[in-house]
Amino acid sequence: MIEVADLQKAYGSLKAVDGVSFHVERGEAFALLGPNGAGKSTTLLILAGVLAADAGTIRLAGDLDPTKRDVRYKLGLAPQALALYEQLTAAENLAFFGRLYDLSGAKLQERIDATLDLAGLADRRNDYVKSFSGGMKRRLNLAVALVHEPAVVFLDEPTVGVDPQSRNYIFETIERLRAAGLTIVYTTHYMEEAARLCRRIAIMDHGKILALDTLEGLVRNHGGHASVEVEFAETPPAGTTLPGPLEGTKLLFSSDRPQEELSRLFQAGLRVTHFDVAHPTLETVFLNLTGRRLRDE
Repeated sequence: MIEVADLQKAYGSLKAVDGVSFHVERGEAFALLGPNGAGKSTTLLILAGVLAADAGTIRLAGDLDPTKRDVRYKLGLAPQALALYEQLTAAENLAFFGRLYDLSGAKLQERIDATLDLAGLADRRNDYVKSFSGGMKRRLNLAVALVHEPAVVFLDEPTVGVDPQSRNYIFETIERLRAAGLTIVYTTHYMEEAARLCRRIAIMDHGKILALDTLEGLVRNHGGHASVEVEFAETPPAGTTLPGPLEGTKLLFSSDRPQEELSRLFQAGLRVTHFDVAHPTLETVFLNLTGRRLRDE
């Protein structure tokens, strides 16, 4: 459905997108996960035909030109910066954007009704958008991206600034869309969103894809070892072979086979009062690949 090869985009000396390549299968939910400034949104806007790439190729639904009219009709975009008219009602917003895709008459009304229902806004259809909460606007922003029944939808940080209820509603909506076979490309810096919603995840930073795999594959290949903390009933005898440094009666070590290490401690006759095993997660992978330095700039 989507094939991207060596995509590049620079703003002066800043390489916003630097040799990005990936593919997305038909009906797949695919995440671009990375910190602020990683190049996720720029990549998405290029795919949607909003920005032109400096180099590289994109094939969407079998076509090499995402700016062509018939290709654009197959795409939906919910941008991070809300694309709504606050002086119009929810239904009027959907009618306006639907007409841009040549919807009219009964078909347009059908799609307005369906997307308002999908967004949980049917009872607010005639209210002006300026009166909506942040979560309601985000849900309507998603509805606008879907009004013309696209085959592919690009969602750029779709839960930024929303309340927990709206955030969960958006998750459930995306899960329904995914189950219905829609192809989804989803950008986020929230690891739990990527893990919950997407089959494969590409971790981006500084314009590059650092790793791309399923959640399980990322953790297995980039998560590192499990961290183990053991508390003994008393200090182990001098000369006891331990898998890590001992601080009083507390042992800390990392291992890719923590169960085997714990078994050896028990077999050595050491009395353990408590142990905890922290396995690597997507957050571990993310920090291992992008670093732990604060990104305040």
